[in-house]
Amino acid sequence: MARQGYQEQLDQLQEDVLYMSEVVTEALRQGLDALEQKDEDLAWQVIDGDDEINEMYLELEGSCIDLFALQQPVAGDLRFIASSFKIITDLERIADLATNLGEYALEAKSDMYPEVDIQAIGDFTLEMVEQAMTAYAVTDTEACYDIADRDDELDALCERASSIVVRDLIETEFDGQNREEDVEELMQAVSRLLLTIRDLERVGDHAVNIAARTLYMAENSDELIY
Repeated sequence: MARQGYQEQLDQLQEDVLYMSEVVTEALRQGLDALEQKDEDLAWQVIDGDDEINEMYLELEGSCIDLFALQQPVAGDLRFIASSFKIITDLERIADLATNLGEYALEAKSDMYPEVDIQAIGDFTLEMVEQAMTAYAVTDTEACYDIADRDDELDALCERASSIVVRDLIETEFDGQNREEDVEELMQAVSRLLLTIRDLERVGDHAVNIAARTLYMAENSDELIY
């Protein structure tokens, strides 16, 4: 009977981790929408929702610690709990990056670089996170390698987007006729856009981390951990 209760705890942990991922991916999706639509209400919804995700993280952290301390898991169970613990940390950090998007949305007035498709990059990272969590749910090791490969594509997208912004800034001519406030607005827009690209790239890195921990959980392999 005690063993059945222990297995139920493990099943509940996985269910709770998957639920947290749904909340986090929704926050990321809303952050991207707020940025695209310049929607302040939606931006505040993402920002204010971060406290709930932090509380969820702390509760799951406590569950993992209890399982370590009280059940003394070994072998596959130990890897599952340890991996879940690491995964919720990555999810919490993705939520922080989604909050950043909400804050950028509050500051953005217009799209100064329409040729930089932030939504496409954001959708790509969102797919990576969702794919990583599906791999965790069904123990799909092949998907773990696919996510790691997709990260190279994401890095290329982000590098190309950053290059467009930097090249345009270098080619922009400033003279005495430029108002100081206009120059300042341009610099803030450039900084905000580069930060957005960087944050989305980091979301992809966290998706790879999730895949790496899933692979470790399933096969005791640290091949993707870095």
